[in-house]
Amino acid sequence: MTNQEPLTSFEKIADWPVDNVAAALIRDGELAHTLGDDEHVFAVASVTKPVAAYGFAMAVEEGVFEWDTPVGPEGSTVRHLLAHASGIGKDAANPDRAPEDRRIYSSAGFEVLQEKLEEETGMDFAEYLKLGLFEPLGMNNTVLKGSSGYALETTAADLARFAQEVLAPSLLDPSTVKEMLTPQFADLRGLVPGYGMQKPCLWGLGFEIHGTKDPHWMGSELPDNAVGHFGMNGSYIWLLPDEKIALLALTDKDFGEWAKPLWAETNDAIWQELQG
Repeated sequence: MTNQEPLTSFEKIADWPVDNVAAALIRDGELAHTLGDDEHVFAVASVTKPVAAYGFAMAVEEGVFEWDTPVGPEGSTVRHLLAHASGIGKDAANPDRAPEDRRIYSSAGFEVLQEKLEEETGMDFAEYLKLGLFEPLGMNNTVLKGSSGYALETTAADLARFAQEVLAPSLLDPSTVKEMLTPQFADLRGLVPGYGMQKPCLWGLGFEIHGTKDPHWMGSELPDNAVGHFGMNGSYIWLLPDEKIALLALTDKDFGEWAKPLWAETNDAIWQELQG
């Protein structure tokens, strides 16, 4: 535990109906509160996506491809794939719609970009992330075991290091990170898994954006510019870049009806308590 005064709403995460939970809260860019075993390894499902997107952004800065390099279906680019705007659904070979027609949440789109990076670099994406992101940040217990859409295994301690990097970039130019956290194709509507149709359904590049979505796993109190992601394995992370605040909670219980009210209530309470 860090040396800051306890935060009641954060401490209540320990009471969640799960076998294992680890959480971390970053304030002013620094690790302020932790809970549970922060070295316990969790499979975090789609929380993989923002981490993978950071790796893809490194490839952009290295000249492997550009945000608007054509990749995937006709009319699709790197930007479309990371913003779930390429038209790809579950099957990359048979897109559900044309690019920019609907926000269609898709791990398959991330896998298309993963294959493109591996073709261009001759390097496995898991190794690319390890060398470019995990090792420099000291994320020594994090590994990608397959898909860039959902196959990350990590710890609360490691994911907190990633969150701090997003809040104060050292591996990417801040302008690159700002682009990732900016709404892309902002007018698109689409489904947020587990929460139904959202109009608009804001997304950045690999990061979901809170906006005015309701109902939503981030709750109703966080500012519109909150970004993050949740995973069906029962974990989530959200960040407020301007305020240098981030919260992550990792569990081993699949997302379901238990999580919907609890996550929203937790996030609302933490934000209210942080504001004093």
